[in-house]
Amino acid sequence: MSKLFFKDTPIIGLDISTASVKAMSIDEKKWLVNGYGSLDLDPLKVKDALETTDGAYLTENIKLLLAEKIVGTLTGTHVALTLPTARTYCRTFTLPYSAENTLREAVTLEAEQYIPIPSSTLYIDYAIIERDRAQKLITVLMYAIPRTIVDNAVKCIEDAGYKTIFVEPSISAVTRLLTKTESADLPTIVVDIGPTSTDIAIIDKGHLRVTGGIALGGNTFTLDIAKKLNIPLENAHQLKVLNGLNAGPRQAKLRETLSPSLERILTEVRKVMRYYSERIDNKKKLEQLLVVGSGSSVPGIGEYFTENLVIAARVASPWQRLDFAKLQEPPKQFRPRYITVAGIASIPPGRMWK
Repeated sequence: MSKLFFKDTPIIGLDISTASVKAMSIDEKKWLVNGYGSLDLDPLKVKDALETTDGAYLTENIKLLLAEKIVGTLTGTHVALTLPTARTYCRTFTLPYSAENTLREAVTLEAEQYIPIPSSTLYIDYAIIERDRAQKLITVLMYAIPRTIVDNAVKCIEDAGYKTIFVEPSISAVTRLLTKTESADLPTIVVDIGPTSTDIAIIDKGHLRVTGGIALGGNTFTLDIAKKLNIPLENAHQLKVLNGLNAGPRQAKLRETLSPSLERILTEVRKVMRYYSERIDNKKKLEQLLVVGSGSSVPGIGEYFTENLVIAARVASPWQRLDFAKLQEPPKQFRPRYITVAGIASIPPGRMWK
C-alpha cells in the first residue's frame, strides 16, 4: 500500500463483536471524535455470517449503522477492522538473534505447534517487540486469524460499499487505547468484559504478552440476577448497573448472585497471570488491573478484583482524552462499549502502511 494513497483519506474504525457492530472516526492527532454509532446484533447470525459465505445479515446491518445510526459524521470509505479476540490466536515467544534471518519460518513453526488448526488456513502476522542484547534474544509477538473469518468479514464490508485496509483482534485495539490514555505501559492485566465473552490480556510497554478468555460476559450477569431474584431481564439489568457490587441493602444478595460467574472470570485471570509469570517474565511484577468493556459498568467491580487478586484494580476511563466537541456524548452507562472501536479508530495511519 502506498503512503500517498492513504495520506488524506479518513479512516473509519469498525468493531465487529459477537453481539454488535460499532463504528467511530477520530482525528487521532487531536483526539477529536468526528462520529460514532452502535447497533446490537443477533450473536448466532453474526457467527453464521463470519463462518459461512452468507453474510447478508452482517452486510445489511453495517449499511444500516453507517447510514442511519451515526452521531456526527463519518466520511471516507476505508475501514480499519477489529474482530472478536476469541476467534483469534496470540502468542509471544523468544528466539535467538540468529533466527531473525529466517523469522517467517520460525513463526510458522511456532504457529503449527501452538495453534490447533493448520497454518495454511490462517492469516499470520508478527513483529519483533523487544531485543535483549545481553542474552541476544528477540521477543516476537504473533497474531493469527482464520482466513475464513477475515475473508467473510471483509466481503461483508465490501458488499456494504467500503474497503477494509487493516484488520486486528479487538484486544489489540483495546491495548492501543489504554497505552495512550491509562499508563498501561506498565505491566498491566486487562479484563475486557463484553456482552457474551470476557477477554483477558497482559500488556507491557504497549505490547500484548499473553491473552486468554472465557465465554461469559455482562449478559451472563443480567441473566444470573433475573434467574436468582425471579425478576424480568430489564429489571435485572437496572440492578446490575445501578447497584452492582456496591455497598447497600441489596449488596449481599447481588454479590451472592454474581459470585459464581465472577469467580469463573477470576479463575481465568489467575491462569493468565500464572502463565505470564512462569512462561513469559518471572522478573516483572504486574502493577495494575484495568477493567474495560460493557461489563465494567457494574458498580464496585474494580474493588472486587482488588479484593480477590490483591492488586490495584480499577475501571479504565479513557474518555477524558477523547474530545466529542459539539457531539452528544454516549450516555455514561454505554461508554464502555465504545472502547474497542475507539482503539481501532485511533490507529495512526502510518501503522497501516508498514
